[in-house]
Amino acid sequence: MLLYEQIRKNKVKTVFIVTGFVLFVLLVGAAISYVNYGDAIPGLIFTPIFSLFYVGIVVMSSTNIVMKMNRAQEVTSVEEHRFLWHTVENMAMVARVPMPRIFIINDPSPNAFATGLKPEKAAVAVTTGLLDRLSREEVEGVIAHEVAHIKNYDVRLSTVTLALVSVIAIMSDIGSRMLFFRSIGGRRDQNQNPILLIIGLVLLVLAPLIAMLINMAISRNREFLADASGAELTRNPDALASALEKIANVETPVEQASSASAPLYFSDPLKKKVSGLFSTHPDPVERISRLRQM
Repeated sequence: MLLYEQIRKNKVKTVFIVTGFVLFVLLVGAAISYVNYGDAIPGLIFTPIFSLFYVGIVVMSSTNIVMKMNRAQEVTSVEEHRFLWHTVENMAMVARVPMPRIFIINDPSPNAFATGLKPEKAAVAVTTGLLDRLSREEVEGVIAHEVAHIKNYDVRLSTVTLALVSVIAIMSDIGSRMLFFRSIGGRRDQNQNPILLIIGLVLLVLAPLIAMLINMAISRNREFLADASGAELTRNPDALASALEKIANVETPVEQASSASAPLYFSDPLKKKVSGLFSTHPDPVERISRLRQM
């Protein structure tokens, strides 16, 4: 597949998935409202208001929160790490985005991630293991991948989808508690459609799991896009493929990584070796194969 065709298809696929995710959030809100009150309209009104408020708070403080979660230390001057500083600076120039803040995570397992609301507020973090175990060209490939995430606004997308997963979890928990107390009080709308009621109850229970699966699907798709875009920035897909191969073969997880931030990483930092729907990252073999064909 040609590079630009792969980028186009990944972008189109992401639009469909994200649109579906937003509609799913609204559906969950409507289901909670119908199950508890026999009317879906209040849920359709309250859900977007609550979602915008919660997502806004998370997005505005996302960079600092994520860096603290992963115990990352900021590199504030070129003298602290000249090679890393110049590599990030060069890739940002090639991608035509502002130079992101740079962080280092003291961990022997090689990995990296990017985060931030927008390119002007973005940050890149790499582990010490990445700098120690990979060649200069391979490090450049990984940095290009992360800068591609910034250029494509993937970091904002990842933050928003993660926040929406939290929104659904919160709403499902509140909806379940409301249903429990209404059941104790014996209050129930007799005009509720039995079929819609059953669908609403099933959705209430499965919503958090479905939301996680959608979030993982978005994460996997954006990794393919960042691989293609990163290869475009360096004009060296082999270096990125080689870096991915080395990182995937390391069995040691990133100890500082949290499960919440795992989808942001270049490769699964938790080393769960889970594939398919329950994986936050695509199969490394498939990613490497696509890069080798470019």
